[in-house]
Amino acid sequence: MDRIRRHITNCLVAGVVALLPLGGLLMTVYYFENQVAGVWLKDQGFYFFGLGLILATLTLYLIGLIVSSLLGRWLFRKLDAILDHMPVLGTLYQTLKQLVGYGEGPQGLFKRVVWVTRDEASRFELGLVTMEASPATSGRVAVFLPAGPTPTTGLLLYLDESRLIPTSMSIHEALQVIVSLGCFAPSKTLPLPIQPPVEV
Repeated sequence: MDRIRRHITNCLVAGVVALLPLGGLLMTVYYFENQVAGVWLKDQGFYFFGLGLILATLTLYLIGLIVSSLLGRWLFRKLDAILDHMPVLGTLYQTLKQLVGYGEGPQGLFKRVVWVTRDEASRFELGLVTMEASPATSGRVAVFLPAGPTPTTGLLLYLDESRLIPTSMSIHEALQVIVSLGCFAPSKTLPLPIQPPVEV
């Protein structure tokens, strides 16, 4: 009897585990479809389930195509300059730009991208410097370690400069790496730190 009960339990657990990814995917698609199509699209006679996501994907593709063209980049820069100088909304717009990796440098939220060395010799983490070393930080650098795939959460550490390794990545590229969980690489090979040989 115990053997039959264990068999049934194991099969039920295996079934749940097998269906979890599919169920999660279907729930996600259903949620986003309702969000996109719930405003007006569902009232149209030609609507079918999934049309909202298809239209949203096509819209994003067309926007990306436009801003990738010469004329589109020029128009985007003009729009960007107008939004930057708007009262109140301009400040919010600049903050959002910095959070997604635009507007780096001395005036930006993030100054530069670094590799942070951990206790293990071969472990490195991408860090975004938010404040350079100063007397206010006891000579340490303020480094934000974003958590993938949501870079708005993470750890804020104050570290010695010796713990940091410079990288040529831009803030925008680093955030793309983090959001894609490492699937995106800014070049053919990700500029990982050169590890010194281990002494035996």
